[in-house]
Amino acid sequence: MAEVEKSPAFGLSTFTSDERDMMKKAILVLSIVPVLAFLGGGLCLQEAAGSNGTVGVEVCKGCHEDHFKTYMISTHSKKSIPGSPASQEGCESCHGPGAAHVEKSGEGGVGIFIFSKKLADAKAKSAKCLECHSEQKDLTFWDIARHKIEGVSCDNCHTVHSGTRMNLKAPQPDLCNFCHKSIRSQQNRTSHHPIREGKMKCTDCHEHHGGFGATKIKASSVNELCYQCHAEKRGPFMWSHPPVDENCLTCHVSHGSNHNKLLSSRVPQLCRNCHDYVRHPSTPTTRFETFQGPTPSNKMFARSCLNCHGNIHGSNGPSTRGKTFVR
Repeated sequence: MAEVEKSPAFGLSTFTSDERDMMKKAILVLSIVPVLAFLGGGLCLQEAAGSNGTVGVEVCKGCHEDHFKTYMISTHSKKSIPGSPASQEGCESCHGPGAAHVEKSGEGGVGIFIFSKKLADAKAKSAKCLECHSEQKDLTFWDIARHKIEGVSCDNCHTVHSGTRMNLKAPQPDLCNFCHKSIRSQQNRTSHHPIREGKMKCTDCHEHHGGFGATKIKASSVNELCYQCHAEKRGPFMWSHPPVDENCLTCHVSHGSNHNKLLSSRVPQLCRNCHDYVRHPSTPTTRFETFQGPTPSNKMFARSCLNCHGNIHGSNGPSTRGKTFVR
């Protein structure tokens, strides 16, 4: 062997005829094995795949075990749901037949539908969910919903791979505040509805899946929505306050304010928006300047229209007392 290593013409000619035959057979076997493995894999895949190209849950589980575990704890995996494709077909009920995906060595997004912003638009992703959920009552107005118009899809708020209530990705109001940041700011102000305390939810007032009206409220008008909780403000009153009858939001900010009772501005400035000149003896008609000039006005100091006019939403008082909403 030492002479063979030193020979510059080292090759098959340096071996005996028997050794050369053995080496040729080994090379032939090594070249055939990959081909057989490829053909065998193809036959196995063809055998495992159904007539519609499905491969079954176990094949998906082999590569995506973490996703499979989260799917199994979700509502969609429960066998007790009669006729549910998700409980019968598993992963492929949403992602489509997986045979082509397996043939491509499981490359991401190849041969299968995935819920990705880059590979699928909002309409296509929502369409997958609506194949089963289109008959739900709360999805009746989804086609005219603001969320759909703005390109929000079901998977922005919900996830199949979850055991949470309604398969939400986060509880309210955190889920809604992720997009509605200006509303989150109002909820954190001094005077606010008890949303962050957990006593109210965004969906108590709003139709998240769509409805009539600009803000998708669960009522025919803002006032009707407010009266569901604040029934004492409904009336009817002998003496009604016109802006109250028109819209509660004339004076109040629904989600939160830095002024008492969710008012859009403090009293008396708020009242002065309409009652600019009332000839009131205790309320000078000069501008709201505090302790300025030769005859200073102290309207900004310890003055409030509500000190006397307490029945501001409406009054049943007799004569002038009722007409001016005096206590």
